[in-house]
Amino acid sequence: MVRLQALLRNPCLRPGDRLPVSENYRHISLGDVESTNLECLQRARDGDGGNLWITAERQLSGRARRGRSWVSETGNLYASLLLIDPAPAAALASLPLAVAVAVHRAIARVMPSGVDTPRIKWPNDVLVNGAKISGILLESEILPGGARAVVIGCGINIVHAPKDANYRATTLNEAGSSVSAEELFARLYQSMAEELTTWNQGRGVAAVRSNWLDYAQGIGKPITVNLPDRSISGTFRDIDHSGCLILVDRDNKTQTIAAGDVFFD
Repeated sequence: MVRLQALLRNPCLRPGDRLPVSENYRHISLGDVESTNLECLQRARDGDGGNLWITAERQLSGRARRGRSWVSETGNLYASLLLIDPAPAAALASLPLAVAVAVHRAIARVMPSGVDTPRIKWPNDVLVNGAKISGILLESEILPGGARAVVIGCGINIVHAPKDANYRATTLNEAGSSVSAEELFARLYQSMAEELTTWNQGRGVAAVRSNWLDYAQGIGKPITVNLPDRSISGTFRDIDHSGCLILVDRDNKTQTIAAGDVFFD
């Protein structure tokens, strides 16, 4: 694996430049793209073998969960990792937990002293001082030959944050960090490799879940989860091994929720 120090020795990436190639991961840096996720998916369709990072200076059509747009101005980090058949299909449900831990660790490693430890808001947003600082979008597609392409898209606010989002957002600069997108990517490159190794094609989900819970926001506290057709309020009890949220509602019934937007009461 490429050592972090080796990545940081080449901090000034230009469109078309590549970071040193490890035996496991490659990296291509681009300028303007529609989205880094779409770039990865197209390369998978064209036969790329995976373990490929794509970063971009700016996304023209950045996307978030549930088809939302993602503010993608120059200066933030936009990075996607293409994996081919990373695990049996049944194990992929827990992959977002590993990704959230990796993004959390990358952010935590560049925070100045005196700032509260970043937290993870279910399912995979990272909060700094209670405000959202990153977004993660996982997408998959079955390729013509039958292999499954999985793309892990990560957007982290460094200098820009949306002002009209449904959840308060912030930036690393506002939190006192002067990190560049290139250095932050080097941190993410390392932490993602570490956490995917721990995840181990789903076999290490217990350790990943434990890591996630160490950083979780709101365990044991009242929350509201907005679903497409309704909202559920109750106590955030836990997550299961596939990453589903376990909530005890106001009627003392246990609800298992696979997807939704969490708000802290």
